[in-house]
Amino acid sequence: MKSKEKRHGLTLVHTGEGKGKSSSAFGMVFRAAGWDMKVCVIQFIKGRWKTGEERAASRFDNIEWHALGDGFTWNTENPEQDLATSREIWELCKEKIRSEQYDLVVLDEINYCCGYGWLSGTEIAQFIREEKPAWMHLVLTGRNAAEEVIEIADTVTEMRPIKHAFEQGLKAEQGVEF
Repeated sequence: MKSKEKRHGLTLVHTGEGKGKSSSAFGMVFRAAGWDMKVCVIQFIKGRWKTGEERAASRFDNIEWHALGDGFTWNTENPEQDLATSREIWELCKEKIRSEQYDLVVLDEINYCCGYGWLSGTEIAQFIREEKPAWMHLVLTGRNAAEEVIEIADTVTEMRPIKHAFEQGLKAEQGVEF
């Protein structure tokens, strides 16, 4: 594996209306962990919902996982609380990135926060540009990625739905969708 001094840390954005944004990021989490890289995952929305990814990550000493959101906030009854929670999580993100303890940091569902106006794309992009270590890999997921974040990213992928089981009345399946 390349030393930090020889590594070009990438910023990747997974956005769009389709399924697979977080799943793709979690694939990178396990790939990096397999190479003995130190990984930090911070989730903005899912909160205490149990997922297979978090269960699998708990088996690795080099993956740190924080599921901190208030749940599926598009059904919110307290937008002020969701805003406050997002701001608190963003502060933790900055702290973890500034610590320089991680080779890969995933900010799962942060893009939703921009779409809801809880965080600004300008402040996220400015932080990445000015404070992300040059060797650190950073992944930001969720719909509604801010244009400012897209602009500074090295790789941007937009997931586009063609067909989804939910549209046929099928509920999320354990092991495939959570």
